[in-house]
This record gives sequence, structure tokens and C-alpha cells, in this order.
Amino acid sequence: MNDSTNTTALSRRTFIKSSSLAAAGFVIVPRHVLGGKGFIAPSDKLNIAGVGAGGKALVNLPNAYNNGTDNIVALCDVDDRQAKEARTKWPKAKYVKDYRVLLDKDNKSFDAVIVTTPDHMHAPIAMAAMQLGKHVYVEKPLTHDIYEARMLTEAARKYKVVTQMGNQGSSGDDTRNIETWIQQGVIGEVHTVHCWTNRPVWPQGVPTPTAKMQVPKEVDWDLWLGTAPYREYHEAYMPFRWRGWWDYGTGALGDMGCHIMDVPFRALKLGYPTAVECSVGSVYADFFKEAHYADSCPPSSVVYLKFPARGNMPAVDFSWSDGGILPKRPEELLPEEPMGDEDGGMIFEGTKVKLIAGMWGRKPLLLPTSRMKDTKLPASAIPMVEKGPEGHQQQWVQACKKGFGAYTSSPFDSAGPLTETVIMGNLAVRSYTYQQPKADGKGFTFPGRKKLLWDGQNMKITNFDEANQFVKREYRSGWHL
Repeated sequence: MNDSTNTTALSRRTFIKSSSLAAAGFVIVPRHVLGGKGFIAPSDKLNIAGVGAGGKALVNLPNAYNNGTDNIVALCDVDDRQAKEARTKWPKAKYVKDYRVLLDKDNKSFDAVIVTTPDHMHAPIAMAAMQLGKHVYVEKPLTHDIYEARMLTEAARKYKVVTQMGNQGSSGDDTRNIETWIQQGVIGEVHTVHCWTNRPVWPQGVPTPTAKMQVPKEVDWDLWLGTAPYREYHEAYMPFRWRGWWDYGTGALGDMGCHIMDVPFRALKLGYPTAVECSVGSVYADFFKEAHYADSCPPSSVVYLKFPARGNMPAVDFSWSDGGILPKRPEELLPEEPMGDEDGGMIFEGTKVKLIAGMWGRKPLLLPTSRMKDTKLPASAIPMVEKGPEGHQQQWVQACKKGFGAYTSSPFDSAGPLTETVIMGNLAVRSYTYQQPKADGKGFTFPGRKKLLWDGQNMKITNFDEANQFVKREYRSGWHL
């Protein structure tokens, strides 16, 4: 995109020159007028590179492209099979497998980057793009660990780029309505929140595969591993199934937390939690023999977070559950009324009434639901986005054209702290299942099964140092943030 300066006030010299040309019969007509109705000048289009061309990219890229109002000029994917559809749709786009080649050699052809890769590669790709001054859109969760989220948040400010995380519900009307109702006191002071999801819908709590498999010819396995420790290829890891493996994904919590927890996080201005604890579902390898699979996320978990008081808002007890585990059904909800929706939901407990909604805050209802007829609900004053399924990505595209400081629903300033909080739940889960050999060498203990105290400013667990290994992971040799 070539930046141009728009001004409403002409200088005296420009005015005289324009007047003289008009008098002589010369009129300067804007490019979009010359092109006719619907024409968009090339200088008004954003040039976009997609790192990760399959999966969710097949939503992000078309929504950003928006039938040609903007350009997809480059594609990158380590798996030619995943990239096939996107390459067919944009045959003129430059295609490479290594994002470093794209950013090092071809970066002058694009202004912005959409990152749609497994979680473990979000941070290094986004950081490298921002360091080149590229605007970035990154799928949720923003990063794989807490440290990465903090670094991307700071980098977005430093490099003054437009950012957006791919939690599209943050651009939805329901999210904004809940935020408005809560902050204007409709349900009173909120002291308790419950969030849940039906995920995972992929394998978790499974053993690490031991069989050797041939790497498909279309896949660059070493590039796919990227920052993660080296291991032999197996189809159990890709595509999509990577979500349930700690080296690559962040489990059900990482996948859905940035969608569901986002609503209470912004409505209640939560910030960093001060404590976290959890429990996880058990897996049995044999009769009476509990299995502990360190590589794989557990099949289900419940996480409890404690948030301190904020201004005139009280402290909040916050619970998260996944793998089919639900919080207690509110007494005010009638037996036949649905609790959330098929993807999950949330419950806010206020000092006046309770509020329930589905994922992304869908269809929010005061409880009992009969209150919806009797309560005058305030309208949201928070900016809405363009209607339609492409709204979240297009909001980012339009902001990129305006430049740093333009509004997006989920910029890294808010997406970063949200991701830190979501990943804090995973820190607790991994600490809970952390195995330490017994002194006599016979078996293991689980010292992480306790309440963990969190110093958010310094990114540190203060009462169980072993847990801090999950704040920042070590990258494989040759990779860096």
C-alpha cells in the first residue's frame, strides 16, 4: 500500500495552480472516478502476505481479500497440500515454504502479514514481521507461552504497527453489549465468572507415537517443527491434531479461551490474576494404572483464577472448564432452557442478577430470562464493525490503511494480556501434571498440585519455582524470537 496524504485545506499556491488549470479547461480527476463506480485505485489497496495458507487461513485470507478490494500478494506454507486451495485462488501470489525467505527477500511487495500457523510459530513470525514495520494479524491464541505474549505486546508499541488477534467475537455486537451492560451496572458488581467449552474435539491425553512414518513429500518437516524440539514425523501431529500436543499447541484452553474468556476479560477490565489452581481429567493405560502423558494435553481440565479488585470493581473468582465439564447450572435458569450453546458459554454472577451467554457472548440473557422483557438495557457506545462474516479481518485491513493508532477490536495491547491470562491456565495444568522422582527412586510425586501465586508484572510464580519453566519455553537451536 502506498501511503498518500489527504488534506481538506489547499495551500494558496496549490489553489492558484488548480484554479488556473480549471480556467484553461484542465481538470484533475481522482483515480477512483476515472475507474468508474466501484473502482479502487491500486494505491488504496493493502498488499497482504499469508504465512500459513491452509486451515483457518482459508477464512482469514478471503475475508481480508474481500473479493479484490485488497491484494493477496504472497503465500507461505510448509505443507504444499495445505496451500493448494489458496495457491489456486491467488495464482499470481509469490509462494515459498520458509517465512524467513519471504521476510528477508520479498518483504517490499507487501505491507501486512496474516499469521495462521500452529501456535508454537505465532510469536517468531509475528515478531519478525513487526520488526520490518509490517502490520500483523495473528490467529488466536496470540502466542504459545506467557513470555512471548508480553514481548509481542511491547513490540507492537515499539514498531508502531496495526495489530489484531484472530478472536473474531471481539468484533461482535454481543461482546460489546455485555461489556456495556456490566460496566453500566445492569447486573450489579460482578464477583464470580464461569467459562466453559466443549473442546477438545481432537485427541488429547494420548501417548506419544513410537512408530516411524515417512515424511510426505509435500511437507518440510524441519520447518514445520520450527521452534519446537526435534522429533520424528508422525501423522498424529499434523494437520490440525497438533492442538493437543504441548510442543505445538495449547490445548482446549488455548484454542477457545481467547474466544470465551475475552468477553469477561474486557467487560471486567481484569488484567493479571494473582493466583491459579486446577485439576485435570485422568487417563488410564490399564486397569487401575493411571497414565501420565507429558507430551499431550489432558482430556479435560478445570482452572480457577483469582483477580484482585480494580478501581471500583471488586475481586473476581474465575473458573474455566473444558472437555465436557460444566459449572453448576444457575438456579434461575429454567430446567428446559439451554445453558450456553454447543461451543461453550459464560455466566456472570452480579450482586443484582446473573447473566448467561454462549461462546463469544452470543445471545446474552439476564437471569431469570423473563427479566429481558422488563429491563431497559443500555445501548453500546463501543465502535461496531462492518457487518458480515469478514468484519474482523476487514476492520484490521482498514485500520492498516489508516496507520498506527487506528482502532481494532483485539490489538496486541489487549490481546497480549488476555493471552497471558489464558496461558496462565496452561501453566497451572502443566504444573499439576509435573512429575518429580521420589527420593528413593521409586515412582514420582506431583509437587505442582497446589495453588500457584502469580506476580504478573514480573511474570513469575512466587511459591513454586518449578512452574516458571512454563512461563518461557526454550527454542530449538537456530530459532529465536
